[in-house]
Amino acid sequence: MKKSIAIQMDDISEIDYEFDSSFLIGYEAQLRDYDIFYYNPNDLYIIENNIQASGYFIELALDKNNYFKFKSKKIFVKLEKFQFIFLRQDPPFDMSYITSTYILDLLPASTIVVNNPTAVRNSTEKLFTFKFREFMPPTLVTKDLKIIEDFLIKEEDIITKPLYGNGGEGIHRFNKNNFNNKIIQQYLHLPIMVQKFIKEIDDGDRRIIFFDGEYHGSVARIPQLGNLKANFHAGGKAYKTDLVYRDREIIETLGPELKKHNLFFVGIDVIGNYLTEINVTSPTGLKQINALNNVKLEKDFWDKLEAKYKLV
Repeated sequence: MKKSIAIQMDDISEIDYEFDSSFLIGYEAQLRDYDIFYYNPNDLYIIENNIQASGYFIELALDKNNYFKFKSKKIFVKLEKFQFIFLRQDPPFDMSYITSTYILDLLPASTIVVNNPTAVRNSTEKLFTFKFREFMPPTLVTKDLKIIEDFLIKEEDIITKPLYGNGGEGIHRFNKNNFNNKIIQQYLHLPIMVQKFIKEIDDGDRRIIFFDGEYHGSVARIPQLGNLKANFHAGGKAYKTDLVYRDREIIETLGPELKKHNLFFVGIDVIGNYLTEINVTSPTGLKQINALNNVKLEKDFWDKLEAKYKLV
């Protein structure tokens, strides 16, 4: 049977070519003679008891201005025909996202979804960090404004962030002089995460990459002057980094748990000594680590994935 993969992702024409890890995964698959089928999350269906998607077979190219082309008209396919499906759309982690994980859960075991949809659904990126609370800064999750105000009095300098966003959206820093409950209230339709501000953010946060529970590289993301957000999508700049502070201890603790839960491709965020997020939906950083370290993490990714499922 011809090797083939499917990628469930956002509109391919709008990806950031400089940062997108899905493109790298797909391009390396193409080099290994996989056919690539691409579809959007809204084009996932159950029809006649079959999990199907409506999308296109595509060809990828290392050309920023012309990095993909359609090889087929838009067609329906049964997803069980693919060896791998990559769940790569960006959050928000809402009911639409959750529903897609339930549908992908119905596929036969012969079709591997990366990351495992059950594990993704159960590993909400900011809340999942509480399983490793020994590495977290002082943190609370609440919808209660008074509890947030009390936390600010105690910690003096805090960060607030929505639980289900991405790319640094909705993150704010407050102290007793600039606290603005009107800004916070616009996010309190759901609980929010509140953490003590970590001053080491001035040196950036570190995106650390795991494949199947093993460390494969890291990159420091330095925020622009006057900006507390280090995310690449928010303008953070990439710098080479080694394992510093408690990175090695964090890696050795998290790795086995990620592997146990079939979270194959994960990117964690660490500031100073503190774990702040575990990204299981659509982690980025491969291109920056490649460029800074003269490596090809997408090759490591596929070597490990094919070996795990005995496709080599």
